[in-house]
Amino acid sequence: MRKLTLAIACTCAALAGKAQLSPGNFSGNMESTFQYLNTDSVIGAYQPDSKALVNSYMNVFYTQGNFKAGVRFESYLPRIQGYPNRFDGTGIGMRYVGYANDFVDVTVGNFYEQFGSGIMFRAYEARALGYDNAMDGLRLILHPLKGITLKGVYGRQRFSFQEGRQVFGQGIVRGADAQFRLNDLIEPLADSKVSVTIGGSLVSKYEPDQSDLYNLPENVAVYGGRLDVRYTEKELGQLGFNGEYAYKINDPSLDNGFIYNSGHALVMNGTYTRKGLGVLVSAKSTDNMSFRSERGRDLQDLLINFLPPTNKTHTYNLVATLYPYATQLSGEVSFQTDILYTIPRGSKLGGKYGTTLNGNFSTTYRPMRHTRGYNVEDPSRIAYQGRIFDLSDSLYWRDINFTITRKFNPKFNAILAYYNISINNNVAKVTNDASGIINAHIGVLELGYKFNRKHALRGEIQGLFTDKDKGDWTTLLLEYTISPHWFFSVMDQYNYGNPKRDLRLHYLIGSFGYIHESTRIMVLYGRQRAGLFCVGGVCRFVPASNGLTISFTQSF
Repeated sequence: MRKLTLAIACTCAALAGKAQLSPGNFSGNMESTFQYLNTDSVIGAYQPDSKALVNSYMNVFYTQGNFKAGVRFESYLPRIQGYPNRFDGTGIGMRYVGYANDFVDVTVGNFYEQFGSGIMFRAYEARALGYDNAMDGLRLILHPLKGITLKGVYGRQRFSFQEGRQVFGQGIVRGADAQFRLNDLIEPLADSKVSVTIGGSLVSKYEPDQSDLYNLPENVAVYGGRLDVRYTEKELGQLGFNGEYAYKINDPSLDNGFIYNSGHALVMNGTYTRKGLGVLVSAKSTDNMSFRSERGRDLQDLLINFLPPTNKTHTYNLVATLYPYATQLSGEVSFQTDILYTIPRGSKLGGKYGTTLNGNFSTTYRPMRHTRGYNVEDPSRIAYQGRIFDLSDSLYWRDINFTITRKFNPKFNAILAYYNISINNNVAKVTNDASGIINAHIGVLELGYKFNRKHALRGEIQGLFTDKDKGDWTTLLLEYTISPHWFFSVMDQYNYGNPKRDLRLHYLIGSFGYIHESTRIMVLYGRQRAGLFCVGGVCRFVPASNGLTISFTQSF
């Protein structure tokens, strides 16, 4: 890695010198988060030995003609709370060089990539989660003909950042993907109202067998295909369908108890859109699809693929932070329907500016696993038979929610929302204070008022009601904006219904910030309760804290 980093630095320096004759382009961004924490034993927050924590990142990208290069500097002195304990030091966390034209795009070093929906391969970064499984090796993309894209990847995954350098997993990941847009390849379809795209992927990993107990496969592959069809009619709107299926050969690992079952994943989405109406119907069936470059890892470590969630991503405080659902890597059968409708402007119900209605339903169940005739102690270690969309009666998750959004006049608008959430805490664990199914009813009222072109006030009133866990909650939020530079907010999350009276606590947070062009500074002080922080069905635990946070972002 050091040799490659030195080569990149020398190449960039040489090109920078040459830039006097043929200028290139530098771009990038930086982000820094500083925390000073206090001890607050009531909520279980403790001051670290260093008292202060900081995470910093800076990306620098350079392009000159067909040449490209990039580097990211990272610093954890030490890491902020909630990040994995294997982040420390200052150094280079990502670096690459590459060349691209209309036919070829080649990258050597670190890169991010995704095949299809990601159920077979996805290398990406989610910095808020402390997640980064960037590949380190070679990526090649070819466009031999219009409508054809071929991809190949080869390398190891980033596992951690220790002592100021990247640490990679032991397994080697190899993959190929092909995608064909038939409208570009078949002349009669060129002007058709129907758009058809097909694709397929093959991904494999190599990991040595070092087990004295099992005879483990050193090469494991997953393969499958996908289809995307869209029909567009100007008067009727657009109707679409996309689906992807993947099959994984036996992959004994810590996730599945070292059984030799195969795995499968099928993801399907149907959409219909026209002016004022949008409909989404989704379905997903996965079983034994945990796919890692090291079979002994757990949680989110060294995952090669990504299993997309089939539920709505919520943003309101009580809905998003108390009972979020994390995708179950062992398997799940899930369904979702989302309908968005705007009542036309000027109608009796729609009002002068229109009213938007949104209804969403999602549910997830444990897959049915047929065990009759199967014995995990058998030398074959095939434990059960799993079938696509064969679900049990064991509920993991259910979410029913409705939202009404209305603008009453140029200055005043409102949002009214209701959420009915059921989560199986024995499976998707979110608390230590309850077992079985937790049912929660959540109501939200958001009001916004614009005083003039620069000054605006927004407020939220939220309530969560449940007879389990820590009881009822309420959240109050006020946010004042002075455009285009200043913003101020205060939020109080209050657990007024906790069965233990001494734990009926307020979690009060105040913040303000300043924005100038591409520079943003925010200062926050207050309490934060312990819980899960989730993005796209992937979650990390964040401990309770009480203190000061300062964040700075800049792009150039």
